[in-house]
Amino acid sequence: MSPEEQAKREEYRRRLAEYLKDPAFRAIEGFPIGTDEDILALSDPPYYTACPNPFIPEIIAEWQEEREGIRKELGLKEESYQREPFAADVSEGKNHPIYNAHSYHTKVPHKAIMRYILHYTDPGDIVFDGFCGTGMTGIAAQLCGDKKAVESLGYRVDEKGVIWEDKKAISRLGARKAVLNDLSPAATFIAYNYNTPVDAASFECETKQVLKEVEQECGWMYETWHPHCDDLNRVKGRINYTVWSDVFVCPQCNTEMAFWDVAVDTVKGVVRPDWECPDCSVKLAKTPSKNSQALRVGHAWEIVFDTAQKKTINRIKQKIIFINYLIGKRSFDKRPDEKDFALVEKIKNISLNYSVPLDRMIPGGESRRNDDIGLTNIHHFYTRRNLIILSALWEKSQSPEIKWLITAIMQRANKQHQIAISRISKEHKQEGGKTAGHRRGTWYVPSNQVEFSPFELLKGRFKIGVKAKSQSLFSKLNFLILTNSSTEVGAKNESLDYIFIDPPFGTNIWYSELNFLWEAWLNVFTNNKKEVIIGKPQKKGLFEYYQLMTQCFKEFYRILKPGRWITIEFHNTENRVWNSIQEALQFAGFVVADVRVLDKQKKTHTQVTSKGSVDKDLVISAYKPNGNLENNFRLIAGTEKGVWEFIRYHLNKLPILNHQKDGFIVNVERQEFLLFDRMVAFHIRRGVMVPISAQEFYAGLEHRFIPRDGMYFLPAQVAEYDRAVLDNGKPTQLSLFVNDEKTAITWLRQQLDPASGGEPKTQGDLTNDFNRVMNRAKHEQPLELIELLKQNFLQDEDGKWYVPDHNKATDLEKVRQRSLLKEFKEYTESTGRLRVFRSEAVRAGFADCYKRQEYNTLVKVAERLPENVLREDPDLLMYYDSALLRKR
Repeated sequence: MSPEEQAKREEYRRRLAEYLKDPAFRAIEGFPIGTDEDILALSDPPYYTACPNPFIPEIIAEWQEEREGIRKELGLKEESYQREPFAADVSEGKNHPIYNAHSYHTKVPHKAIMRYILHYTDPGDIVFDGFCGTGMTGIAAQLCGDKKAVESLGYRVDEKGVIWEDKKAISRLGARKAVLNDLSPAATFIAYNYNTPVDAASFECETKQVLKEVEQECGWMYETWHPHCDDLNRVKGRINYTVWSDVFVCPQCNTEMAFWDVAVDTVKGVVRPDWECPDCSVKLAKTPSKNSQALRVGHAWEIVFDTAQKKTINRIKQKIIFINYLIGKRSFDKRPDEKDFALVEKIKNISLNYSVPLDRMIPGGESRRNDDIGLTNIHHFYTRRNLIILSALWEKSQSPEIKWLITAIMQRANKQHQIAISRISKEHKQEGGKTAGHRRGTWYVPSNQVEFSPFELLKGRFKIGVKAKSQSLFSKLNFLILTNSSTEVGAKNESLDYIFIDPPFGTNIWYSELNFLWEAWLNVFTNNKKEVIIGKPQKKGLFEYYQLMTQCFKEFYRILKPGRWITIEFHNTENRVWNSIQEALQFAGFVVADVRVLDKQKKTHTQVTSKGSVDKDLVISAYKPNGNLENNFRLIAGTEKGVWEFIRYHLNKLPILNHQKDGFIVNVERQEFLLFDRMVAFHIRRGVMVPISAQEFYAGLEHRFIPRDGMYFLPAQVAEYDRAVLDNGKPTQLSLFVNDEKTAITWLRQQLDPASGGEPKTQGDLTNDFNRVMNRAKHEQPLELIELLKQNFLQDEDGKWYVPDHNKATDLEKVRQRSLLKEFKEYTESTGRLRVFRSEAVRAGFADCYKRQEYNTLVKVAERLPENVLREDPDLLMYYDSALLRKR
């Protein structure tokens, strides 16, 4: 670093120190918990601050000036920006040095994010990630300027820097800038080090020096005699890992036993559900099943003096089971001998020479799940020798890069790491290593634990880290990192070009509790008041989750340029959380244009072992309408002209072809029902009454746009679609999940409409298939096929039902609408919870109440519905939320 650069850096540090003294600065939402000194020690302003980043406006202004020069050089005009949603399912593996360099609870592969950034942006554009985690979006943005990295995606880069997919130019080579934010200081610390360039030689030199010093001081703690301490030809081996097992007590005879010795079948490679007491032969189990007749065992406890806390504590007893060690490069296993036991006792009595975090585990369902086994403070999660070694490594590491490596091994160096029981048997020992990692997303501590040598872990992590850092020439000039809530980012209005986020998934992962693992060492902690989760410890339910996501999306809408895109990657098995995300997104003003799959390939331990888990993420593509649409819409809001102004704009944003591996599929976003829903949402979110009925809308679509296979296109789009049909045949229809009246009508339309591949049919033709696909929700009134046919379709002289033309359909709709509103009126006049009802009647009633501005009536009925129904139905939720804002 030159003297000039050093002086500039010190000036930024001085300015940040001044900001930290300002109470208004510390009042920014999500400001982390920590002293000025600790926050400054972590920060590297202006690029990274372990708190809100006050330098964002000035750095972004510099970036925008640089961007103008790049666009001028490339001949790109701002007003010419036009992108469809990225219309291809993405599959990217996790087995990459960058991905593997540091673990985290959730992480999208950077190569997957690169595809989105290349599609939606140009060189010099500014990308934002408000839930950045380890900073993969920043890496992806920087690697868009790396030809080798771009070509590894399967693209071709020509001599002019144009990126090609087959015969289509899709983007240009060039780094993008990234603004990365997270509520967690641990996350932003990891992200900063991931994105920061390092001098490989000095990085290696310092790592080896730190390791050398600590090994000289503590290396003896990880030595054992081979093959046994009493062997005359014994030699010293280097311990790789040690397996410990909890000790339990027989409730019948008080005999103590190690869990491994009685419950693990090493021949078959399984844990027995129950076993016999080695002394009294009574049947025992950790968690007896109802019919097992086994007695429940409890832990054996011991009283010890905690030298770190300087007080006596109770903790569960544990026993060393076996040691895995190295002689040269050969690996061996052994049962511990008397010298190994003596070594453990010796280490127990050694004083700590360096400071260690002693913090009480923060309140939470995960973080305090181990209180009942004596693991109440963060240092209890490490064995004595690993705590000593980690504290020495931490103390002697001067650079953030080395501390980043140490945080990368903490998860494996603590008591959460488990042995892979299934792979210890002779039959399966070739199927992988004997260690199985920790249970992701939890603070679970197994009864059989692996104590890894921090020395071996750090050496291995260093090799991966060097590989990750050598992937590209990263630059601090390409990113900004801040640490606070995404409800208050600090960037100017309409200053960013693209947003990619991977938001929290409701109840799936409690980040602030899990990140305590690292933050206790960094000594700067997450302020979880604005943490977007669902969980009892923070008294946050689905409604609070929805409110916080809405606040974040409103902020994202504010800082994103008009006409630009946001991509939301989402992984959750609960429909209500999925709907909350979509509703919050649309409430903020975004318009959804596409939903598809992101496959990360490599599964987590939970995904492999849990039947209910989902291993593919969904990706929502949405856009912020441009200024012209919003301005024009304001002038003609509430008129038919406004409806078609939006639809033309929206159709232009949708992909013409919906690709999949073997061709292309029907794009539901172009079908009349979803176009109607998007149009209604656009109006309601802007406080404007919808001026036309559904049937009038459908008739207008037919009149103004070009129909193809149940979808609608602009005149300029249809030629490309027709060519694709000629080359590949008709698109594949998507299967439909039928659980209520609305989806049942859509299914019937698919069966009866020739445009969707159907044909007129009799009731008898439809009955068996209808009964097969119908999966009526518990709250839904029973649906009679004949009533659905009579209310929505017409019958010819041969008794076959068919889709009526729009004029006749309008008449049918009027009759049906009167019936629905009559039924809704009965709901308004009744009292008590609505447990079984007709959802279509509620939807029609809500729309009518909104139109008549009878918001109180709408809210009263909504609050009588089962909460899960209200939260899982996007139409009902939209009207309810809008009515809440407007009711007196």
